[in-house]
Amino acid sequence: QVQLVESGGALVQAGGSLRLSCAPSDRTFSRHAMGWFRRAPGKIREFVASLTWSTGTISYGDSVLGRFTISRDNAKNTVYLQMNNLKPEDTAVYYCAAIGALGSRWSYWGQGTQVTVSS
Repeated sequence: QVQLVESGGALVQAGGSLRLSCAPSDRTFSRHAMGWFRRAPGKIREFVASLTWSTGTISYGDSVLGRFTISRDNAKNTVYLQMNNLKPEDTAVYYCAAIGALGSRWSYWGQGTQVTVSS
């Protein structure tokens, strides 16, 4: 099964920026959508952003709207999450995910990358 490979997590000060990257291990992987989720300690998993591959339609979670931007590079087969004006409450493990086919669920997941924002 295809794997999603993430990178870019780090420790950053409040107000700083980070960019996460995610690419499938199989370049021929056909996907309906890719997105990002996060899980903070003691909290449930939270939707961050998604991008529908065929239409480019983008959605964001309310807590990141206006600060985070999801984008893709088709040539590199990669999806990015640009995170600006980071806050301590953004501290979490961030997961890349993919929907393989229209109508299916978020069934492909990366291993997660830690983002820590210090105050």
